[in-house]
Amino acid sequence: MRLPLSLTTTMASYIVRNKMARRKRFPLVLMLEPLHACNLTCTGCGRIREYETTIKQRLSVEECLASVDECGAPIVSICGGEPMIYPDLGRLVRGILKRRKHIYLCTNGMFIVKRLHEFKPTSRFFFNVHLDGLEETHDKAVERTGVFRAAIEGIKAAKKAGFLVCTNTTIFKETRLDEIDALYAYLTKLGVDGFMLSPAYGYTAVHATNPQGAAEIFLTREDIRAKFQEAEKLLTKYRLTATPVYMEFLSGKRELTCTAWGNPTRNIKGWKGPCYLITDAHHESYQKLMDDTPWENYGPGNDPRCDHCMVHCGFEPTAALGVNRKLGDGLKMLMWQLAG
Repeated sequence: MRLPLSLTTTMASYIVRNKMARRKRFPLVLMLEPLHACNLTCTGCGRIREYETTIKQRLSVEECLASVDECGAPIVSICGGEPMIYPDLGRLVRGILKRRKHIYLCTNGMFIVKRLHEFKPTSRFFFNVHLDGLEETHDKAVERTGVFRAAIEGIKAAKKAGFLVCTNTTIFKETRLDEIDALYAYLTKLGVDGFMLSPAYGYTAVHATNPQGAAEIFLTREDIRAKFQEAEKLLTKYRLTATPVYMEFLSGKRELTCTAWGNPTRNIKGWKGPCYLITDAHHESYQKLMDDTPWENYGPGNDPRCDHCMVHCGFEPTAALGVNRKLGDGLKMLMWQLAG
C-alpha cells in the first residue's frame, strides 16, 4: 500500500464521522510549528523572514500538546523552522503518539543521525526530509554546502533503524524535472517510502523582502501547469504521496476549491490565519480561527494573493475530502493507494 493501513483507516473513519455529523469544516492535518529558528537560510523560505522578531521564541511541549488536543486533527505535521533543533522534540513526539495521532516530522535531515535515538519506529511516524534536487542543486537552494550529503546519511540511518521516511520536494521555476526524476530513482534505491511534492508559490514575506528574487524562483499558475504536465509523465512511476486528483489539478486537467482550513497552523504567535502561507491574523484559539476567519474571502478569484497558489496544504485536503468530486474519483483514489 502507498500509505500505512493505519493512516488510511484512521483518516477515512475520521472524515466519515465528521461528514455524518454534518460539520462543514474540520481539520485534517495540524501544522505545528514549535519554533521558527533554523540552522539554514533557504532561498524560498518565508518563516525565517516573517518571524524574524520572534525567531528565538518557542512553544513549550505542554502548549504543543494542548494545541494537538484543541485541534483534534488525526495527523500532525511538526514543522518550523527546523524542529530537530527543538530541545524537547523526543518528548513532544512521544506525547503526540500517545494520543494516537500520526506524525510527519518535517526536517532538513541534518540532525537525524544525532537525534535518532530519541525516537522509536512505528507506522504512525514519518521522517519527512526536504530535498529540492540532487547535491549541487539542493545545496544551492539551502545556501550551504554539505546539506544534501548530511540529509542522505540521515535517511540511510533512519531506514536502517526501521523508520518510515518520505521526502518533500518543492518545484521552483528553474527546477529541472529530469533531475527530480533522477533524485527519486536514487531515493527509491535507498528505500524511501514516499515522495511529496508541491509547486513553489511565493510567501508574502519573501516577496516583501526580495521581490526580484521571488519573481525569479516562484511559479505562476500557468508555470505550474506546464511544469506538472511534465511531472506527470516523469514522476508518477514513483511512490508519490500527492494524490492523483491533486496531480490532475496541478497539470490543469481539473479545478479544485481551496480548503486551507483543513490544514490549520499553530505557532508561537497563536493560530495563524487564514492559512499556512498567508498571515492576516493570529488567533488565540483554534475555534476563534475557524469562527472569525472570513473563509469565503480567500482562494483564487477572491483574494489576489491566492491567485497563483496551488500548494498541497491548500488543495490536497480538497482531494481527501472529495470536494469537486468527479465520477470515478473514488476508484481512482483506491487504486492509487493499493498500487503503492
